[in-house]
Amino acid sequence: MIYLELLWTFFKIGLFTFGGGYAMLPLIQAEVEARGWMTQSELVNFVAVSESTPGPFAVNISTYVGAETGGFLGAVCATAGVVLPSFIIILIVAGCYEKFKSSRIVGGCLAGLRPAVVALIGAAVISVGKTVFLPYSGPAELAASAAIFLLSLLLVFKKLHPIAVIVISAAAGIALGYAGII
Repeated sequence: MIYLELLWTFFKIGLFTFGGGYAMLPLIQAEVEARGWMTQSELVNFVAVSESTPGPFAVNISTYVGAETGGFLGAVCATAGVVLPSFIIILIVAGCYEKFKSSRIVGGCLAGLRPAVVALIGAAVISVGKTVFLPYSGPAELAASAAIFLLSLLLVFKKLHPIAVIVISAAAGIALGYAGII
């Protein structure tokens, strides 16, 4: 039954991913593609929409995948699956944190998880980057996509608000798409 499969799949993703939504991306990609729920290209489109809509990335992407796969009930199951592990773990940690916050084991665990989270986010960047830059058929399309990327990067380093970066990048994409360049 697709609803239980969505719930269980996203529960596992939520349970075994530390570091937020982008750290989940490699797991989501592997699970979604292995089950044939969507292609890598479709997933990248959902990543863009998930990033552009309000709310946590992990909740948005799981909701979109669930809706695409199983309709409204699929969206509910996938979303519940991805948030339940965090909810359960936070309840446990909140109850025990005061007792263990000075533990060397807990400190060591957290110190070990931080570099792994950076690596998972880096893997997601590379995976999504390949899907964004490699399928273009001509140099104009690749140049336009690279220009939008560089513009966005510049705006981020100039400390422009993320909403402004998203709006400007979307507007550039619309303009270049309307002009037939991408």
